[in-house]
Amino acid sequence: MIDYPNLAALAAVHRRGSFELAAAQLGLTPSAVSQRIKALEERIGTLLIRRGQPCTATPAGLRLIRHHDEVALLETTLAADLPLPDGGPATIRLAVNADSLATWVIPALAACPGLLFDLVIDDQDFSQDWLRRGEVAAAITSHPGPLQGCDTVPLGHLRYRATASPAYMARHLPGGATAAAMARAPALTFSDKDRLQSAWLAARFGPPFPFPTHRIASSQGFVDAALAGLGWGMNPEPLIASHLATGRLVEIIPGTPLDVPLNWQFTRLSARTLSPLTEAIRKAAQAALV
Repeated sequence: MIDYPNLAALAAVHRRGSFELAAAQLGLTPSAVSQRIKALEERIGTLLIRRGQPCTATPAGLRLIRHHDEVALLETTLAADLPLPDGGPATIRLAVNADSLATWVIPALAACPGLLFDLVIDDQDFSQDWLRRGEVAAAITSHPGPLQGCDTVPLGHLRYRATASPAYMARHLPGGATAAAMARAPALTFSDKDRLQSAWLAARFGPPFPFPTHRIASSQGFVDAALAGLGWGMNPEPLIASHLATGRLVEIIPGTPLDVPLNWQFTRLSARTLSPLTEAIRKAAQAALV
C-alpha cells in the first residue's frame, strides 16, 4: 500500500514549487516533508521530485499525483453516501483561461459552496494539456476532444473585439486599418501563447505578418492599456461592452468579431463530484457566451 500522506506531500511540493511552501500548506516542517518524499521515492524505487527552483515532479511523480487526486475525488463522492468523518471541503484543481476567469467563471465557482478551487491559469489552446497530464480534474479549453477518460460539454464562444482608444486610432491608424498600417501599429499580446491578434489579422488581411507588440499578462491590464492608448488588442466583449457603448474604445474594423469556442472537459472519474460545478459552469456560460 502507498502511504497517502506521503502522496499528499508529493502533490504539495510539485504544486507549490518548494518544500517550504508545501510544509506551510500541510502544517509540517520542511524536514518532515522531505522525509515523506524520500520514503515515497524509496518505496517506488525512482526519483519523484526534481529539486530546483521550482521543484517539479518527474513523469513517475506526476502519475502518483494523479492517483492521489483520483482517490481524493472518490473519497469526496463516497462521503456524500456514507457517514464518513468530516475531512473538510474537497479541493478541485481546474485549468482556466484568464479571459474566462475575468468575465464569467467566478459566479459559477461561487455557486458551488463546499468546494475549494485551485486554479491553473493558461491559454484556452493549452489548458487541455494540464488535463491530459492528469494535473487537473477539469479544464476550460478551446479543444473539443475527444480526450481519453474525459467527457466534454460544449459551452459556446467567447467573443473578442479588436479594439483601441479613439486617440490611438487617430495617432496610429488615421487612414484606417490596412495591412501596412497594422504592421506598424503597436499591439497588445497576453503572452507568447496568445494567438488572438495574429488570428484576427490573418482573417482580415491574409497571410501572417510580424507586428510590434507589448506583452501584458492581465485581462484587465489589456483593457486598461487599450483605454490608455498603449496599443490595440483582442478584448473579450463582456469586459469592454460598457467602454464600446460610451465610445472610450472603438473597433478597429467595425463588425469584425473573433469568436473563440470554449468547452468544459473533465475526467469521468470526477464527473459525479463535479456535477454541481458542471451545471454551474453550463449556466454561467449560457448567460455570457455567444
